[in-house]
Amino acid sequence: MSEEKVVDRKDHDSISDSYSKEGVQVKHIDNASQNVNVKLANPLSGIPHDQLMADAAQFAEDRGLGHLTEVFKKGALVAQDPIAFETPPMLDDADRNILRRELTHRWDQPWQLLSCNSMFFSGRRPGFINGANIFFASQFGIDPNSQDGNAGRNQWLFGLVNSAPYLCCGMISCWLTAPLNVYLGRRGTIFLTAFISFASCIWQGVTNSWQHLFVARFVLGFGIGPKSSTVPVYAAECAPAVIRGALVMMWQMWTAFGIMIGDVVDLAFFKVPDKPGITGLNWRLMLGSAGVPAVIVMSQVYFSPESPRWLMSKGRYDKAYESLLRLRHAPIQAARDLYYIHTLLEAEKEITTGRNLLFELFTVARNRRAALASVIVMFLQQFCGVNVIAYYSTNVFTDANFTEIQALLASWGFGMINWLFAFPAVYTIDTFGRRNLLLTSFPLMAIFLLMTGFAFWIPEGKGRLAVVSLGIYLFGMAYSPGEGPVPSTYSAEA
Repeated sequence: MSEEKVVDRKDHDSISDSYSKEGVQVKHIDNASQNVNVKLANPLSGIPHDQLMADAAQFAEDRGLGHLTEVFKKGALVAQDPIAFETPPMLDDADRNILRRELTHRWDQPWQLLSCNSMFFSGRRPGFINGANIFFASQFGIDPNSQDGNAGRNQWLFGLVNSAPYLCCGMISCWLTAPLNVYLGRRGTIFLTAFISFASCIWQGVTNSWQHLFVARFVLGFGIGPKSSTVPVYAAECAPAVIRGALVMMWQMWTAFGIMIGDVVDLAFFKVPDKPGITGLNWRLMLGSAGVPAVIVMSQVYFSPESPRWLMSKGRYDKAYESLLRLRHAPIQAARDLYYIHTLLEAEKEITTGRNLLFELFTVARNRRAALASVIVMFLQQFCGVNVIAYYSTNVFTDANFTEIQALLASWGFGMINWLFAFPAVYTIDTFGRRNLLLTSFPLMAIFLLMTGFAFWIPEGKGRLAVVSLGIYLFGMAYSPGEGPVPSTYSAEA
């Protein structure tokens, strides 16, 4: 508690200094503001038993759930202190067994909840275009290794086509995430964007010029951006607290799995011959097949319940309770989580009313530090070189004098390593720590990237092939348990 008070005092001084510079009268922060973190940690903490029971009964009555009053009383009692369920006389043995098993068998969850997590694997598709890169560039006249004097121009156009989805994400589609979620909900947003992803992937496979392919991939960004942002939120809002952090962590693992599957598809279609009237059938199938994961996600989300938190934000508490019943094993768990989410929403509304949150993002010291740290780790995740390998590893390997099939096999090896080494992060992030993982990951990544780059000065032969492969693989081993999964978790917590 003493450390928290020191932090709050520093924040108070920072706010006072910034207000004073603007000539605005400094106001003392009241007790409620000083205890924002405590209030958000558990809004039910400290409420007397009788008042808690009365509040729970009133909540059930006001939300049209009066027939479940006793269940919500139990749920409120457990929500106030989730680990003290052994002693309250209100709970019977069946209730205790359910809550006890939730702690001892964390991954014993309904299939609807686990399906929310498996949607992660469609978030990104660099693996599919990785293999296609060595075919469509020459067919469309943008081969970066051409000998006709246009190599420099072609490199820019080749990179533009590859980066088109993320150009769309950064400029337009990610900014659509919030309004889409407000009006369509989590399921609606995921379903719509998955359909856009599916349609644009098929579109990629029938393009006839680099300009056409660029437009198709740019439209793909309208599917990738909002879906990649919404799926982790949806999973986090549906998951119980005991596995919520692990589910968020699995974003990197399932992304790596998707990259690996893309490499497998590239290998499967590599030797597909052209048909009459169709040039480049192999790379067209590679790009078009990227729509299959989107179809899987569309079917999954259609049968999955909506986010309870989103339903409650729309005042549909009865539907939110029905959703939680599908996401939990027992009514007491659904009532506990529904009531807790409700009190948390009320607490958030209370502490944000009448405040300029965007202004406080920069004027409050701890907010500013959290934003800066989050921006740095997220930016470096995209700037550390992993996207170069995910998108261009096949080209890198061919430049190192691998044959095309050898390059695709080597890229698959990177995808496999990237996926397998994401597993340790699930277990180490809560023991080794976020900061320690980053401090270990970055130096190793730098060393192995330098090793890969300098390997091209080695004379052509097996020595160069071995060092290039080893450098890329070691980079994947350092990236996957560190800078890969940590930023999303760190940013959410900060």
